[in-house]
Order: sequence, then C-alpha cells, then structure tokens
Amino acid sequence: MIKAVLFDMDGTLIDTEKYYAVYKQKAAREAGYRMSLELIYDMRSKCSKFARTQLKEIYGEEFDYEAFTNRRKELMQEHVEKYGLELKPYVRETVQELRRRGYQTAVVTATAEERAMKYLKLTGLIDLFDEVVCASMVENGKPCPDEYIYACEKIGYKPEECAAVEDSPNGVTSAWGAGCQVIMIPDLTHPNDDTVAKTWHVADNLKEILSILP
Repeated sequence: MIKAVLFDMDGTLIDTEKYYAVYKQKAAREAGYRMSLELIYDMRSKCSKFARTQLKEIYGEEFDYEAFTNRRKELMQEHVEKYGLELKPYVRETVQELRRRGYQTAVVTATAEERAMKYLKLTGLIDLFDEVVCASMVENGKPCPDEYIYACEKIGYKPEECAAVEDSPNGVTSAWGAGCQVIMIPDLTHPNDDTVAKTWHVADNLKEILSILP
C-alpha cells in the first residue's frame, strides 16, 4: 500500500527545465562550446558529480564545469527575478488533495539545497511537503538511488510504500533503483522503452495521480 508520494522538483513541480536548456546552451556558447539539446536533455536530474564527469569526457578535461554551471545559474537567476517561476499544471491542488487523503509528501531533487528551498518558497509550495531531500545530502545523487532511499528513511516508510513522481529518465532510474513505485510525467521528451519498463504508471499530468492513488 502506498503511504507517501515523493516528488522531483524541476520539470515535475516547477516548469524550469525548458529554461535550464536555454541557459545551458547560452552558457556553453559564451565559453566557446556547442551543447546540443539532446545532451542537455540527457543530463536532466543528473547530479553535478556525474554531469561534471560526462561533460569533461565530451569536451575534455579543460572544460570548466564550475564556471559553466555558475554562468547558467546567473542567467537563470536573472530570469527568475524578471519573470518569476511557473508551476506545472495541477501542482497545488494535486498535492493538497494527496495530503487530505493522508499521504505524506516530500521533494527529492538534484537541485542544490539553498536553491531548492528558495524555489519552493517563491512558489508557495514549501508548506505542502514534509521533507525536502537534495543531492548534497547523500553520497551519490540521481541517477543513483541514494536520494530516494534517504527520503524514505526520513519519512519513515519502505521504498515500496512510496510513489515517486518523476519527469526524466535519470529521475526514474533513481527512484526505481531505490525500490519506489514510479509515476512518470514526461517533460520535454518522451520516454524510451527502457525508461517505461521502470515505471508503474506513465501519466500526462499531475492530476492523473489522483486517479492512480486512492
């Protein structure tokens, strides 16, 4: 029986992934590199530890990952200050209804803790979650299962008692590896057969969770 619902943040709760893609490409161009959308989509929800290794393998050891990431953060911060943050459809009413039904809720994100808390506060979502778990809190972030294992420990339930809501293949792999029941709501790209095989359900939007969970 599912007792808790664990949510990824970027691309699942907050509609940020499309802007991350734009600003990653811009930061790469400014540094003299060409970064394809295919590569950027492949890195969604991948913690910095693994993203750094992947990019250095592609562009060489001279690729300054920290400078690239810091520039992308600057560009995104400028965007947030100018336009604010957009929620994905049905976020607030879905999480509120799940809590009304008695489910515990948590956020499990590859985003750094400071920025994750900032975004959740800016969007007014922070009070809807019992816990917020970030990659910096574990040895290995997504796509490794550590974050979801830790989140389950924090809320006091076994992974098989938790539904995990994810938008990206890396997030799905992380939650599936921990033993959670994965509900995927794809963002930006459609899942391949390998990713679908790791899911319990694939939904079109967050509202559909309410028909999946009693």
